[in-house]
Amino acid sequence: MRVRELLGRRLLGSARVVDGLLVVGMAVFGVVGSIGAAGNQPDRRPLDAVAYGLILLASVALLARRRHPVAVLAVTVAATVAYLALGYPYGPIFLTMWIAVYTLAAAPERHPPAVFAAVAAALVVIVATDIALTGREAMLGELAGIVAVWAVQLLAPLWLGWAVRVRRERAAEEVRRRVDQERLRLARELHDVVAHTIAVINFQAGVAVHVLDRRPGQARAALLAIKQASGEALQELRVTLGVLRQLGEQGGSRAPLPGLAQLDGLVARAAQAGRRVEVTVEGERVQLPLAVDLAAYRIVQEALTNVARHAGPASAVVRLAFGAGEVVVEVTDDGKGTAAGTPGDGGGHGIAGMRERAVALGGELEAGPRPAGGFRVRARLPLSDPATAAPLLGPSGSPGGPAG
Repeated sequence: MRVRELLGRRLLGSARVVDGLLVVGMAVFGVVGSIGAAGNQPDRRPLDAVAYGLILLASVALLARRRHPVAVLAVTVAATVAYLALGYPYGPIFLTMWIAVYTLAAAPERHPPAVFAAVAAALVVIVATDIALTGREAMLGELAGIVAVWAVQLLAPLWLGWAVRVRRERAAEEVRRRVDQERLRLARELHDVVAHTIAVINFQAGVAVHVLDRRPGQARAALLAIKQASGEALQELRVTLGVLRQLGEQGGSRAPLPGLAQLDGLVARAAQAGRRVEVTVEGERVQLPLAVDLAAYRIVQEALTNVARHAGPASAVVRLAFGAGEVVVEVTDDGKGTAAGTPGDGGGHGIAGMRERAVALGGELEAGPRPAGGFRVRARLPLSDPATAAPLLGPSGSPGGPAG
């Protein structure tokens, strides 16, 4: 069963419980409070079965306040008007009308003009009833006081409900924004996985075709490399898509997202593709935050993919420098090509995607040809919380040394 369905049922059940308790509480408080209020209003009509019936009617109507807020407002206003018209003492029955106004104002599916019109109509009816009961001999100031009192009593829950509605809408908008960001992140993940794997497969397929007749053993090794690269790509795709699956289902893939711990695999695949890659580590290697670790891995992966695509026969050096509150990732090669996504290469998203990852973390990325030849990609990635970065220990308990 989907988590969303379970959550929806639980929320619905909780809402029904809340509304049930609200009805019981308002009924009890309405009856008891009205009895107490009647003692202070001897000039009003004594409470009887009709008065109690109107109080219970207004309270029970609140059960449908979430599904039919306009109808509930109409019932509570009608019950209140009848209660006043019959001359019963002022009392807690008014609270049911306030709750109905609040519920209508907080309902997200109701258009504001319709909400204001319904509350204004309720205000006119209740004020007209009270003024009619006051009598023609009432002074203008007294009539203005009646209007002001009822206006405050109805506009206060209207304002409160509107404020709650705005807060909920902003929260929902924030959720939608985060979902959109997650979709963009997943799109970049899929692009990086597919682009890197296709580059490796394309190179190995070319090697296999070239040596198939003369050196079948080497051709077989190239095909095995293709099999391994495609298998790893499928696994990464499952992990990436599993992030989406976990949002809507229980369970799902629990495999970790890629990080610098998988850097050896990138180097091994580059070696199988005929590229010599050297990895150097400077400073004390630390456990990076997940977002920084993933971004560093993807930047190295994309840079090595660009080497395979554009640099021609070349070797590369991956340098990781751990400093105070940041990690620097640098990939250089001694080839003769240009990187995808740089001016003059006819387009591409490689450099742009790497730069987006760095900027999203508050860092920066530089990419361009080296004066001595080749190409360099350098990214500076600040740690989101440097105090939480703990030393990354190797199997012997000492700080991890250079990768590769």
